[in-house]
Amino acid sequence: MSTITEMVDVEVPVKTAYNQWTQFESFPQFMEGVEEIRQIDATHTHWVTKFGGVSREFDATITEQHPDERVAWTSDSGPDHAGVITFHRLGDGKTRVTAQMDIDPEGFAENVADKLGVLDRRIKGDMKRFKEFIESRGHESGAWRGDVDRPGS
Repeated sequence: MSTITEMVDVEVPVKTAYNQWTQFESFPQFMEGVEEIRQIDATHTHWVTKFGGVSREFDATITEQHPDERVAWTSDSGPDHAGVITFHRLGDGKTRVTAQMDIDPEGFAENVADKLGVLDRRIKGDMKRFKEFIESRGHESGAWRGDVDRPGS
């Protein structure tokens, strides 16, 4: 299992950055290899991805979500991964968005990509594209402000 941590500072208020991140269906607009995400309900998503010419579908569960602070998830099927996105207010109009993910690559292409640092670079690129996406819009495309407590808390 690999752990990847990337961060980006975006020139929007923390509420705007957080609200946009809760719009999972918009991820294909800035995440390389993400073909589609469907929000099933408040805590479940279905993903369709493509990497190295191989398409994969999997489900994920949001395990914790607190407005303007964090969104955490874990995969339910397909490639084994989990992560958390945190949002830190740096000023009235500036936010640090940090992604920390644990990924267990599945299949030959993903394992080679992991060893060569391709996954790290992809996440770094996704964060940079998120910055460009939200800053060019200046506002979020929607929001979900619900709270999801960590299991067992």
